[in-house]
Amino acid sequence: MTGHGAMTSRLTSQFFFFSFFFFCTYGHAHTGTHTRAAHTATYVRARTYGPALVGTISAFFNFQEGAEEERASVYRSLVINTSKEMMCFSDFPIPRNFPNFMHHSLILQYFRLFVERFNLMKHILFKRKVTAVTKREDFTISGQWNVTVVDENGKEESTVFDAVMVCIGHHVNQHLPLDSFPGIDKFQGPYMHSREYKEPWEYKDKRVLVIGIGNSGGDIAVEVSRHAAQVYLSTRRGAWVINRISDNGYPLDIVVVRRYLNVLPIPEALINFLAERKINSQFNHTNYGLQASHRFKGQHPTVNDELSNRIINGSVIVKPNVAEFSETGAIFDDGTEVDNLDFIIFATGYSFYFPFLEVDHTLTVRGNVVSLYKNVFLPSLPQPTLAIIGLVQPWGAVMPISEMQGRWTTRIFKGLAKLPDSTTMKKDITEKREALKKRYVDSQRHTVQVDYITYMDEIGELIGVKPSFLPLFLRDPALALSVFFEPCTPYQYRLQGPGQWEGAAQAIRTQWDRVLAPTRTRVTTLPCQDSGIPSKLFSILSLIVALALVLWVAL
Repeated sequence: MTGHGAMTSRLTSQFFFFSFFFFCTYGHAHTGTHTRAAHTATYVRARTYGPALVGTISAFFNFQEGAEEERASVYRSLVINTSKEMMCFSDFPIPRNFPNFMHHSLILQYFRLFVERFNLMKHILFKRKVTAVTKREDFTISGQWNVTVVDENGKEESTVFDAVMVCIGHHVNQHLPLDSFPGIDKFQGPYMHSREYKEPWEYKDKRVLVIGIGNSGGDIAVEVSRHAAQVYLSTRRGAWVINRISDNGYPLDIVVVRRYLNVLPIPEALINFLAERKINSQFNHTNYGLQASHRFKGQHPTVNDELSNRIINGSVIVKPNVAEFSETGAIFDDGTEVDNLDFIIFATGYSFYFPFLEVDHTLTVRGNVVSLYKNVFLPSLPQPTLAIIGLVQPWGAVMPISEMQGRWTTRIFKGLAKLPDSTTMKKDITEKREALKKRYVDSQRHTVQVDYITYMDEIGELIGVKPSFLPLFLRDPALALSVFFEPCTPYQYRLQGPGQWEGAAQAIRTQWDRVLAPTRTRVTTLPCQDSGIPSKLFSILSLIVALALVLWVAL
């Protein structure tokens, strides 16, 4: 493309990726980079616009001292709450020596290794802001899009693309419902949203109120409490607080995200009972002021390893919802009051919207509700050439889900797979929306919620990469049993079908080595169990499954 000012050029068989790289972000670095790799693997030409006016990949995990507009933001101490084996890309294991729960700088390093491995940097254009994505006049026939961008010098450029992938995530635009907090306009001290929080030093010897007990609210309350005179943590509904670490010191997601647990017909009421009992055995939520008004599966849990310690030593005091603010403090729903507050931090979540797609009313979001088939495709479009990637809130890692969406979208764009008719897609959207309403508390936080294995299998089946247990068992019984009983790591979706990776089986066989390597830094002579399932139980379950399969085949 040459010339100056606004320009349009026709690029044959070229796909556009609108990727703002981030974890949950103005655009998943994990989403954009691996989506780009998926298209490279299927031999299409692609262009990726990096984070808006940012000169590097991963606007989210690339820490900045201040919170920038139209870009996700992390605090200096951020550590991911999904373990490395569960969050890696399916054909690129995270290095063996990296810790299971990585600091944001290591996640950025992993993304850079991935970009280098698949030679993606040459396809990414940085320091450009997308201002409009609009349908061409002949869209019903061509399915093409006009994409308008502005570079750092203000020069505008418009290009025609055959398809567009939007990968901006849902953790960019702060949700700050000040109307829900009477008197906030009278409060004389400073207040801010959690996306502006960077480090705790400025709160030294101050009295701080944190509103919201999601992951960010919990992290900030804990960190600030080490330096502040006092931290108050306000919660409307309470929360179920879980640790990153499970029994025997294994990462929690490694222990619980397993196929056999996903297929067992366990009633939801029993799951809630067992989960709540287990969580309360670590610390009784009622005694700590955290008891939730909902069941365990009714809201996304809060992941925090230290909150209970800060509460029991008095550094954090849990309070109910704020009823009203005064000039110097807050009055809570129970009538108690805290005065002489110095700071207020609103950890009240995020809203997502797509202003560049609203120019011609392609996609409009209201209250974080959007009608997308499988959280990806608009059923109303006559041509399936627009995909929204990473717009999910999983019980599990988001990176493999975004990758799976990218693999599926690639096949749709190339004509290797088809979407069902509009009526079928709308019916699926309605059914899933109603299921979410029944399961979760009424909150815009839960409009894009998905269960990890269920969703991965659903999309994987559409691609043809969902593991087929019986053929796998007949070919490699040990591997099949690992797939069924061991952690459902992303490598499972590279064992067969399009994009099959010859290293997938070995990656599964060696996944425990990568889990244990970062912590086994001192040689001992004592035996150590390498699995989250006791070896005897695993052997019994394996034998039962093997016998059942033999009988099934024989009959």
